[in-house]
Amino acid sequence: MASHESAKKSIRKTERQHIVNQNRLSRIRTFVKKLEQAITDNVSKENILTAFSEMQKEIMRGVSKRIVHKNAAARKISRMSHKVKAVLGENN
Repeated sequence: MASHESAKKSIRKTERQHIVNQNRLSRIRTFVKKLEQAITDNVSKENILTAFSEMQKEIMRGVSKRIVHKNAAARKISRMSHKVKAVLGENN
């Protein structure tokens, strides 16, 4: 256990930040799931593009907050982009 006041404060700060980071990561996962659901449900083109845009914004926000590594984010966005293009290509 920490014995100095500064170490105790550091532990408190870390615990608070951990909760915030968990919530941010959960939010990113939710937006990814929303896009995947929109793709599987064959909703309108506009809804799929809106879901993709929101997912992309949320992932990039995670990158700026250092929750997600930029290469991992780019990989996730790229893979989802390929899925969106495949679905939209079938609908046209």
